[in-house]
Amino acid sequence: MSEQLLSFEPATGNELWRGPVSKVDHEVEIARRAWPEWAAKAVTFRSETLRRFADRVKAEGEVLADLIARETGKPLWEARTEVESVANKVDISVKSYAERTSNRRIEGAMGLRNAVRHKPHGTLAVLGPYNFPAHLPNGHIVPALLAGNSVVFKPSEKTPAVGAKLVELFHSAGVPQEVLRLVIGGPDTGKALAAHAGLDGLLFTGSARTGVALNRQFADRPGKILALEMGGNNPIVVWDTADIATAAILVVQSAFLSAGQRCSNARRLIVKDSIAERLLEEVKTLTNRLIVDHPHADPAPYMGPVIDNEAADGLTESFLILMSNGGQVVRHMSRPIADRPYLTPGIIDVTAMPERPDIELFGPLLQVIRVDSFEAAIAEANNTSFGLSASLIGGTPQLYDQFWANARAGVINWNRPTNGASSAAPFGGIGLSGNHRPSAFYAADYCAYPVASAESDAMRASIGVGLRDPEGSQLVTKKYL
Repeated sequence: MSEQLLSFEPATGNELWRGPVSKVDHEVEIARRAWPEWAAKAVTFRSETLRRFADRVKAEGEVLADLIARETGKPLWEARTEVESVANKVDISVKSYAERTSNRRIEGAMGLRNAVRHKPHGTLAVLGPYNFPAHLPNGHIVPALLAGNSVVFKPSEKTPAVGAKLVELFHSAGVPQEVLRLVIGGPDTGKALAAHAGLDGLLFTGSARTGVALNRQFADRPGKILALEMGGNNPIVVWDTADIATAAILVVQSAFLSAGQRCSNARRLIVKDSIAERLLEEVKTLTNRLIVDHPHADPAPYMGPVIDNEAADGLTESFLILMSNGGQVVRHMSRPIADRPYLTPGIIDVTAMPERPDIELFGPLLQVIRVDSFEAAIAEANNTSFGLSASLIGGTPQLYDQFWANARAGVINWNRPTNGASSAAPFGGIGLSGNHRPSAFYAADYCAYPVASAESDAMRASIGVGLRDPEGSQLVTKKYL
């Protein structure tokens, strides 16, 4: 009997799905054989095929949303927004492909043409995360297929059911089964896929630790494209504002949406000391009202459990470590159900900590840092090896200009949350947050490569200098056609 991978619902612990672990060599070989025929199709054919996929997603939207909610633990309302993003990705990607990889021709003298066109890389691997198990891998798969690549997709071992359903929807829309392959397995399977010689590149969304390992692995393979979208230790800075209530809402949205399991969630609240007490009281009051419950609960919860007990254990341990190293508790993190990964949001003031850990605490845990000057706020915002997102709440246009110019991040917002970026814009970061391969609207950039051509209908050539005359005795500068 083949090895099986099992998936469980975080909210209940019930088994949701099981399937056999894939043979990586077999799946890559199939995708590799299939890609030339797919690449030879007109881009209009590929785009229409993907539009049918969007229609299939809409038709089975409730089924997919229910599956996402059950496998991740996120509320059903939020799972529905993820399904909507999956469907919308196709039109956005078609527009991006036309805009970012458009063909260009420049007419020259005597009929010469200089052209720029784009080619697919070949066979690309996509490694998906568990927090958005449909939307985030789809953000790689759609532009990769549109550009003419074949794809081998490995979903997170924590959300294989959603990954399998996503591939099923692609195939039912007419994407050839050989062109998009599903790889099921755990970390060892992912490592085998990433190391496979048959790949022309890898598109990854996940943790910084895995991303750094992949970067090392690809260091001696410069001919293969590697796009890394990793996490963040993201700051949200609250400065001079009379509207403390709205500022608190933006802080809570930034920190606790998706149970803190978005790479763009705020991890650090940096606040002007003179307004800190009022803001924290408002944030605490609002956080106390957040409903934490199972995905299908009525009334609808704001957040569900985190992905599993291991993640919950790690977060509660991190909260205790911060406490024992000088952190002052603003709001305790707790486990309301002992054997399930539900967490109530934790808030801790780490201003007095001499050394703050520069790690991504992937869950509903917010650290608070008080500062006296705006320059100190920017310095604290940049006091990280990550650089994904950052937000300024309050302040003046001049202060925002200063913040925008000096904050080191790929997404910088003003009076908006750190999360919820538009798919019509690039999404990515610097430092440990990415390798300068932003996704979303800029995904087309890493799914195809530019080819420059000089073209002429007729052969014309001359050598204008450095030739002997036909008698071989003198140098001449005549042109010989």
